[in-house]
Amino acid sequence: MPTASGHTTAIRATRAVGTDVYNLDGKKIGKVEDIVLDKTDNSIMFAVVGFGGFLGMGEKYHALPWATLDYDQDQEGYVVPFTRDELEAGPADTITELTKDDGLHARQEAYSYYKVDPYWH
Repeated sequence: MPTASGHTTAIRATRAVGTDVYNLDGKKIGKVEDIVLDKTDNSIMFAVVGFGGFLGMGEKYHALPWATLDYDQDQEGYVVPFTRDELEAGPADTITELTKDDGLHARQEAYSYYKVDPYWH
């Protein structure tokens, strides 16, 4: 079954991890570093997108609701509907901290900050 943008709804995590992420201006802002799954709910909690660093130093990791990433074949990457300023001001931490306490705090912060309807209600 296709998504709203015409892509299939099934994707392997190994294809998503490492994929570049762009903002609405078409500028590369980072890449998908990981995907956090909600095992008991059979859902994707969030994508971990890393950006802001140089050669692995100073990179920030952001929990972005999976539904906000839309794959663009022309760019061969995901596009998110946020400006760089919005992303930089968003909740960020280490990957370890984002997944602490089953990732529930990071998930709540991300869905609230990016104003995405929570899938778990």
